[in-house]
Amino acid sequence: MTQLRSRIAIIGAGIAGCACARQLALAGFHPTLFDKSRGAGGRMATRRGKRIDAGGTPRPFAFDHGAQYFTARHPDFIALVTAGIRAGWIAPWAPRIGGAAHSDTRYVAVPAMPALARQLANDLPLHTEFTVDALHRALADGQPSWRLGAGDGLHPEAFDAVILAMPAAQAAALLAPHRPDWATAALTAPMLPCWTLMAVTAEPFWPHDALRPAQGPLAWIARNDSKPGRPREPGCAHWIAQATPEWSREHLELEPDAAQALLLAALREAIGPAAARVALHFAAVHRWRYARPDDASTVATGAPWWDAALGLGACGDFLGGGRVEAAFLNGDALARLIVAG
Repeated sequence: MTQLRSRIAIIGAGIAGCACARQLALAGFHPTLFDKSRGAGGRMATRRGKRIDAGGTPRPFAFDHGAQYFTARHPDFIALVTAGIRAGWIAPWAPRIGGAAHSDTRYVAVPAMPALARQLANDLPLHTEFTVDALHRALADGQPSWRLGAGDGLHPEAFDAVILAMPAAQAAALLAPHRPDWATAALTAPMLPCWTLMAVTAEPFWPHDALRPAQGPLAWIARNDSKPGRPREPGCAHWIAQATPEWSREHLELEPDAAQALLLAALREAIGPAAARVALHFAAVHRWRYARPDDASTVATGAPWWDAALGLGACGDFLGGGRVEAAFLNGDALARLIVAG
């Protein structure tokens, strides 16, 4: 792609999309990010808010209800994490974890998980709460020209290329008219769901910061307030509990109140015998339909998709793998393909 074709729309401002945008911008291209949510981050998500305690005092909370942490193994991602630690927007997290061992150092973004994506997309054009539901391609002077459809209208800007950095099922719908083979492959990419519980309770005795239960509906429990930069509330515990993919799939269409009740019961059981006497101060749930790719996926090969003739590409964890680092590397790799021409 020449610099005459440098205007690139990236649909999806999660880690892959932001990593792709960052590398393109460093090479002199002009990426513009679009996301249906209120900000960058994708599943690097933190739910912020305040609850009012019994005395009428507002108490802030911040629940990492998507990715819980990330690790760094590849030199390029290690370099990014090292720079983030020096700048103060990444911090190591060394939790006491019950259950399965894990040898990698864990990191979290500070003050909240979306900070990683926002730092990658720093100063780049970002259109939030913009849902793209169609891609329209034409030729202008022999070069592809793309317009983004949203509802009954079109975004006013034309682009030389479009990158899809979004869950496989959503990408498939946009790819189908232009690369039906990619759309078919995306639809075969198995993505696992996850129900997530966020709760504040009175502080019980619990000898862990996190736990991977060996059985039951929960795959992961963490004291979210044990992470650097998260609000701590004296006498209270801030919990994240994430259900297993199997439980989440079986209960995917539950009403939120019903899912919350079941997950609270599972959390109390995992906390231990004293949990029945622990007062509940706040609870909410979030359903991720596309939390991460299945480890058995044959689509998540690590390679992004790029069709230079069309000016169309795709990246994301459904192609790169479920780890945060893998999504970063997949988006970064796509940008390097584009720059290389």
